[in-house]
Amino acid sequence: MKFNIAVIPGDGIGPEVIEQAKKALNAVADVYDHTFLYKEALMGACAIDKTGNPLPDKTLTLCKQSDAILFGAIGDPKYDNDPTAKVRPEQGLLRLRKELGLFSNLRPVKAYDKLIKNSPLKEEVIKGTDIAIYRELTGGVYFGIKELSDDGKIAFDGCSYSEEEIERVAHLAFKASQTRRKKLTLVDKANVLETSRLWRKTVTNLATQYPDVKLEFLFVDNAAMQLILNPKQFDVILTENLFGDIISDEASVIGGSIGLLASASIGKENALFEPIHGSFPQAKGKDIANPLASILSAAMLLEHLGLHEEAQTIEKAVEKSLELGITTEDINSEKAFSTSKVGDFIADYIQHQEDSNLNFQNIHMGQITII
Repeated sequence: MKFNIAVIPGDGIGPEVIEQAKKALNAVADVYDHTFLYKEALMGACAIDKTGNPLPDKTLTLCKQSDAILFGAIGDPKYDNDPTAKVRPEQGLLRLRKELGLFSNLRPVKAYDKLIKNSPLKEEVIKGTDIAIYRELTGGVYFGIKELSDDGKIAFDGCSYSEEEIERVAHLAFKASQTRRKKLTLVDKANVLETSRLWRKTVTNLATQYPDVKLEFLFVDNAAMQLILNPKQFDVILTENLFGDIISDEASVIGGSIGLLASASIGKENALFEPIHGSFPQAKGKDIANPLASILSAAMLLEHLGLHEEAQTIEKAVEKSLELGITTEDINSEKAFSTSKVGDFIADYIQHQEDSNLNFQNIHMGQITII
């Protein structure tokens, strides 16, 4: 099969980790006889530097015409450290989500047995954790009215939601629950916020269409605490934009490394896949960044395209890399492999799974088997 993939490397370590994700996809293409046609585009700080626009029209057009979008990272210190900047890299991603109607963000959170020791949480607390977080992505306070008084002393951010916005992401969360452990937790602040009360009412009404799914509610402050006390209690978490941003980042520490967390942003016609770790400018160009989140994002991309076996092959390769200790310094500082070596192993394993032990020896000697 043939697919058109828009590739947005972005800023910082984005280009480096995206290159490893492409290695994995190319290996899948070779084994399963697919063709992935990549077209690169600018977004973020690099786009501002070259065009003055964080999301050039050419990039938006390419994304709309593609089967899926593979994205690296966004952000640069010269903008992060300048609160007065009128044009910012993040504006490009927010506009892309809005223009493409990417209303649902999915972040899987899994505690890998080989990484449990890396987590700041106790093993008995996190072992077995497997959560899917569904975050509404194009509404709420991020896209509300923003005002600053003339004297600069009073600021206002508006938050609004409609039933339609809530229902479309809730449907996805309920359907995901049906294929998992059939439990959905709505995280809100319905004791204080009118928007949260609408969320709770709308999701409660929708639950009648999914009688096999158990629906529970948690206020966001309690949910944040419960994620640390007992993350295994959660199956699917559904929440609004701001709460989802915070909750999903908090959950990222459960797995032992933020470098393993992939994400998908889904709309009715378009889908974007990205690691959640950000641009990490301190590691840019050093070949030390963890590429596994980007590679797992590529696996989610394959799932979206209906290539389920291919996606599982990438996931299996990632688990093998963790099992054999072929990881970057954020996971194993004593025997660290470079970004590119990890990517090489993943691609090699996909192509030669039966020879993985031999290939592991080759990697140790610096003789990767991929030609």
